[in-house]
Amino acid sequence: MASRFLPGCALGLILAPPVHALSTDKDQPIEVEADTAELDDVKNVSIYRGNVIVIQGSIRMTGDLMTVYQTDSDDLDHLIMEGNPATYKQLPDDSKIHDEARALRMEYHEIKNKVILINQAVVTQEGLRFSGDRIDYDTELSKVKAWSKPPAGTADAEAQEGPPRERVKIIIKKKNKGADGPELRPPDTNVAAPAGATDAAAPDPDTKAEVPEP
Repeated sequence: MASRFLPGCALGLILAPPVHALSTDKDQPIEVEADTAELDDVKNVSIYRGNVIVIQGSIRMTGDLMTVYQTDSDDLDHLIMEGNPATYKQLPDDSKIHDEARALRMEYHEIKNKVILINQAVVTQEGLRFSGDRIDYDTELSKVKAWSKPPAGTADAEAQEGPPRERVKIIIKKKNKGADGPELRPPDTNVAAPAGATDAAAPDPDTKAEVPEP
């Protein structure tokens, strides 16, 4: 087996780029940093351990252990990131706020444009927060599917014993309506009085009152 062990590595990994965070992300190189890396050229598998960081454009993934599976043409098939937690974030088109995700186990499937989050999964989007045992996140459409337990018929469902660990939770943040409310202003003292109205003005200080002689 042809394998290589690289301690303390900061690698520029040449893989097929993920889609779609920003449209320009797919044109950016993928950078991988880790404390150690083990590359198996025969199986096209690489394992990264210790403070693993993956960056491509606006996309950033972090974790403690990452296993990367490549095709025979050295394109990315999928990767598995594990951590406490593993994290993922991306900046969608026409947005200034990152979509963020985290879980104890995260699978990124490049061809399917999907991130699968398993165990203590959380996804936050603009104004929304999803949590559950498993969340599927569509990286192309920014769509979220959440389960309180893995979908029936999957390997994850067969491996899980007992009742669901938690129900799916969705939190919708309220927008601050202060800026949209009515504007309160002090009364305008420079408004002209209507025609015909009497003005109860203060007496002129230069006017002297006539006092009748005794």
